[in-house]
Amino acid sequence: MKQLFSFIFLIIGTHYVQSQTNKVNDSIAKDSIKTEAKLNELQTVEIVGRSTKKYNSDYSFAATKTAALNKDIPQSISTVTKELIADKAAFYLADAVKMTSGVIPSSYYNQYTIRGISQNEEGQIINGMRTRQYYFLQPLTNNIERVEVIKGPSSATFSSVDPGGSINLVTKKPLVADRKEVTLSVGSFSTFRGTLDFTGPLNESKTLLYRVNAAYQEAKSFRDLVGNKSFLLSPSFSYIPNEKTAINAELILSDMTGILDRGQPIFGAVAGVTNLNKTPISLNLGAPSDFFKSKELIMMTNFAHKFTSKIGFNAQYMKQSWTEDLQEHRTTNAFAVDMNNQPVTSLAMMQFVQRQQYWNVDNLSTYFNFDLKTGSLKHKLLAGYDLSSWNKTKGGGQNAARGYLLKDGTVAGTFVPANAANYQTTTVDGVVLPKPNVNFFNLNNPVYTVRSPEDYTLNVRTALPSALTTTNAIYIQDMIQWERFTFLLGLRNEWFEDITNYETNNELKVKKQALLPRIGITYAVNKAINVYTTYLEGYQPQSNTVTLMPQTGSLPAGSLFDPLESNLKEVGLKATFLDNTMSFNAAVYEINQRNILMNANDPANPDLLVTRGAERSRGFECDLAGYITRDWQINASYSYIDAKIVNDRDASLIGARKQNTPKNSANLWTRYNFNSDSVLNDFGIGLGMQYQSSKIPWFTRDFTLPDFTVFDAALYYKPTNSNMQIAINAGNIFNKTYWLGAQNYLRLFPGAPRNATLTLTYKF
Repeated sequence: MKQLFSFIFLIIGTHYVQSQTNKVNDSIAKDSIKTEAKLNELQTVEIVGRSTKKYNSDYSFAATKTAALNKDIPQSISTVTKELIADKAAFYLADAVKMTSGVIPSSYYNQYTIRGISQNEEGQIINGMRTRQYYFLQPLTNNIERVEVIKGPSSATFSSVDPGGSINLVTKKPLVADRKEVTLSVGSFSTFRGTLDFTGPLNESKTLLYRVNAAYQEAKSFRDLVGNKSFLLSPSFSYIPNEKTAINAELILSDMTGILDRGQPIFGAVAGVTNLNKTPISLNLGAPSDFFKSKELIMMTNFAHKFTSKIGFNAQYMKQSWTEDLQEHRTTNAFAVDMNNQPVTSLAMMQFVQRQQYWNVDNLSTYFNFDLKTGSLKHKLLAGYDLSSWNKTKGGGQNAARGYLLKDGTVAGTFVPANAANYQTTTVDGVVLPKPNVNFFNLNNPVYTVRSPEDYTLNVRTALPSALTTTNAIYIQDMIQWERFTFLLGLRNEWFEDITNYETNNELKVKKQALLPRIGITYAVNKAINVYTTYLEGYQPQSNTVTLMPQTGSLPAGSLFDPLESNLKEVGLKATFLDNTMSFNAAVYEINQRNILMNANDPANPDLLVTRGAERSRGFECDLAGYITRDWQINASYSYIDAKIVNDRDASLIGARKQNTPKNSANLWTRYNFNSDSVLNDFGIGLGMQYQSSKIPWFTRDFTLPDFTVFDAALYYKPTNSNMQIAINAGNIFNKTYWLGAQNYLRLFPGAPRNATLTLTYKF
């Protein structure tokens, strides 16, 4: 691994010397300079799309709520652009974010660990605004301009967000130039996909711009029973009537239907030893009649106005609605027991779950920005107000069938050997067991039959309480420039309210308040290299961290547990080189968090929550992205993470490794286009690699997920002066068996075997 990265940097260094004399890639350099110049124009929020076509992005709006070059922001930001997404054929979000340093997909869901810290909040940040949804099914990427992973607890900017980092999805905005693109893809696992991306002006003065993104995909999986259908439509319009005012309006409609994949079950270990290959990686615990349906509608509006050249106002509003309809068979995370209460590790205990719910979200962000000067100090001052409201409406509910059948026809939640005579019994493979409410899943003889709720006794019926969580915040931020120093200072005060049983006669309210500082210092060593240090604090009311664990008790989650609190200390370096076409970021950090809310992993009480005292993560990471030559692009990252449990109810875990976190991980993707002098003119090739060291499962620490290295490749063909490109992407070309993550013996998440995708792209 070290030799590979040394070779890459040797190549880059060689081409850097050549660039000083040959001035390669002049057109790309000019494009970057133009991009930097535009940052000082009207667009203090992102109204008009990005016109460059690179693997790296020079700027961010969301990280500081104003346009700023990434190298001037005292915080690590890893970016995946739409060009990298397209070249890699990263159809789903997980395929994109895994190419950044320190971001580890830990399951098949939209769920990651960032810098060794597991995500707590469900949903994503879109254009700097918080959404709420269960992304059990991975969202499509065709409407994404770039994915920004803003590292560390950015509560001073985004309110309640995860300590490891925030994933911000920047959607495609209208362009001044006419561009139209249609893609058709087919691939392994019965994958069919079509997308379109149309943009341009709607009038001669080019003050009114539009963009429409749409996609439809049907795909199965290498996993038994699993498949999904996804539809996405996203039109947007930008209106720029003059040099003072700009408005953008955007709609995102997403409709996804599929079967939740809860992972691969394996046989229980004996004396702490297990074999992950004893069951096929395709094995799934579900049923053919299972489904998960989600519908999401998001409307966003951005408004920017300059009163003078020094004073401006920005406002952003987002309205989101989300609906869930679930039916699934899944494990209770336990093996069956015989009449002596001894585990039978070839039989998985199962449960049947139904859930329906609906909620809506309102987000408002408003602020004034001032360009000021006091003596030798230049200020970019922001003062603003944020509102976030999340309303779970009445009518949500969850039913479940689990436990054991009694002779009197009722259901017992657990098996008590002393009362064995009261239980119905069944015999499986010659072993007598208490009869379950939902049939066991036999790992030795998997059977998939169409099932319905009438097959079971629904012994757990829960009305999910209506709820309203609201955050009001005021903040001030000042980016001060003095000689070669840039100081980023921020202070945010939040007022949080959680109302359970909202709009009923039994409302229960919890109120909390937090003051959140932000301190960062950047020093420009020269025009190409900046060094920085930063300190951030994070704050998450627990009501925002348990959306996957419905609260059924008499008190709201916010009052039961102390808020999750965190802080970050970080030192880093940011550099650009090769005529500003290549960027390099590196950081050393420490994150501490306390009051971590977790599922207790109690099969008898699947919704039980407990807290872990504290965790600490330290590490080093680096990202490299951009052009080596005008025909050669690269994206590479490396991360070292030392994440440990510092305090826990279980004393044996203190000092132990954090779960689902590899100590070392690396990613590489590079594309080279052969030039006109080559025999292979019109062709391009892509090569990729992903490496992760070993990981410990989330709940069961008796086995280890092995390290892995997976290689990908691509072949591109684009005839000269043609608008058509044909691409063939091959994943896991050596058919390596590996696992992304695991929770316990019954829920492992294997990676995909060898696969291929053919994509035709036509631009006009």
